[in-house]
Amino acid sequence: MDPSDVHWHSNGGANCVEVGVLHSPTDAAAHKADQERLIVFRDSKNPEGPKLYFTPAEWEAFRLGMKDGEFDDMI
Repeated sequence: MDPSDVHWHSNGGANCVEVGVLHSPTDAAAHKADQERLIVFRDSKNPEGPKLYFTPAEWEAFRLGMKDGEFDDMI
């Protein structure tokens, strides 16, 4: 599946990060091709630009880190 086939989700704003789920490997994330599912981030202002690919375990660690404030010093 290509990232263009992903159903993207955002908070509804125009200047945000969008998140989607990729249900099969892609050449765009060849380093994670052994995964059955990837969580994908992209910039809503640049949908054809670079994307970040997370395994479910990486996504959960990232999500919990955000919730716990691990990245608060970056804003």
